[in-house]
Amino acid sequence: MRIPPVLAVSVVLLWALGYPVAAIGVASMSPFLLLLLRFAISGVLMIGLVRATHRTLPRGADLTHAAVAGLLTQAVQFLGCYLGLQAGVPAGVAALILGVNPAATAVVARIALGERLTGRKVVAAGLGLGAVVAACWSTVPQLAHAGAGIGFTVLGLAGLAVGGVYQQRFCRNVDPVAGNAVGLLVAAAPAAALTAAFGATVTDPGRAALVLVVMVLVNSMVATTLYLRVIAVAGAGGAAMLFALIPAVAALLSAVLVAESMRPGAVIGVVLGSIACLTASWGSRRPPLAGVGGPSSEGDRLRGEDRRGLGGTLQVRPAGRGYR
Repeated sequence: MRIPPVLAVSVVLLWALGYPVAAIGVASMSPFLLLLLRFAISGVLMIGLVRATHRTLPRGADLTHAAVAGLLTQAVQFLGCYLGLQAGVPAGVAALILGVNPAATAVVARIALGERLTGRKVVAAGLGLGAVVAACWSTVPQLAHAGAGIGFTVLGLAGLAVGGVYQQRFCRNVDPVAGNAVGLLVAAAPAAALTAAFGATVTDPGRAALVLVVMVLVNSMVATTLYLRVIAVAGAGGAAMLFALIPAVAALLSAVLVAESMRPGAVIGVVLGSIACLTASWGSRRPPLAGVGGPSSEGDRLRGEDRRGLGGTLQVRPAGRGYR
């Protein structure tokens, strides 16, 4: 299923905004304290939103899956990225590595879900990679000097890619708002451990408070919830393809918000990334769950027989939980 344009644009803009905002934030307070406060405050507010809107928090197996998805997409992604930055990986190199998410997600989905790697997906991933390289071209030479910290950044990429596929496979019945609330609260635990290990300092309380407001309300509560919604609509691969655009848009926003020099390839990256997203969405359908969603799967056949029962009479049963 194609991603609604307004939803896609919202995710790209809000997620890209997180890069310049994070740059301002880490200049005002220690990075892991920033993430700890972001996760903890966002999680508490999201729980309040779940209660206020009468949504249902996941329970049982769904709660476990939401927690695992949160650990991957929130804790592993952001803490891995920030550990890389702490170890000396340039921000541009980190953006370049995380921008490989479309290709990484396609590989993970192929292995974990058995999704077919069509020619269209390969072309879209190639265009997406070209968009990321164009947007981050000036940082490519820095890869040779990134050091051992690059492993932490790759770990962040793995969390993003595996987390998206895990979300698609196991969290279909979890409301995105409720699932995001659980994921944020769970991610606060490892963030607290790293804060204790590396220490906590605040150099500019006023700016740090402003950054926290933006990161909590915009990046954690809105952008992440919309991203989970995109996964529900278009699958992990469709959601990951938006990352072909994010580095270029982040470069443009950084030039405006933090006075970074404009990267010449940013506009080219926006164009190529847009083409990649359109190529990926053209003729796409909602991805089935591995082993249960295909029309010829054994699970589908057994469920069909169960619904018909004895004598071939169709027996209607209540549908499973969905979004509220």
